[in-house]
Amino acid sequence: MGLYDLSAKLPGGGTQSLGDYQGKVLLIVNTASKCGFTPQYEGLEELYRDYKDRGLEILAFPCNQFGAQEPGDAAEIANFCSLTYDVSFPLMAKVDVNGSDADPIFKHLKKEQTGLLGSGIKWNFTKFLVGRDGKVVSRHAPTTKPEALRKEIEELLG
Repeated sequence: MGLYDLSAKLPGGGTQSLGDYQGKVLLIVNTASKCGFTPQYEGLEELYRDYKDRGLEILAFPCNQFGAQEPGDAAEIANFCSLTYDVSFPLMAKVDVNGSDADPIFKHLKKEQTGLLGSGIKWNFTKFLVGRDGKVVSRHAPTTKPEALRKEIEELLG
């Protein structure tokens, strides 16, 4: 089973098939509103605005597994992202990224690209870059700023 066979849960209920993103470059990130890395929303939005017309899609998955830094419900998260960082890329429903209840998308991403210290995600704003073919190309630590991915994104966009 590949990434395009999976679906993401949407904040208001329902699902979004990842198959709809076939042929695009994806940057998939687990996010949180009350984290030291939260200002990365700004860099992610900048990447999205610069590259969405060339085929980049950013998918944000709020997660409350690290220091309970995403306590809000879907409406609060969307409101925060919109008002604070003017986020226009898709925000999915809040998920777990580790453990037995980990979202299937993150299980797949972690299997494709393990981290430095094993496959588990260590903190908010871990980033997975996926090529147009649906294969996970790279995994980046929370400390990697979105702008540091520009060169790699441009190469994938061609």
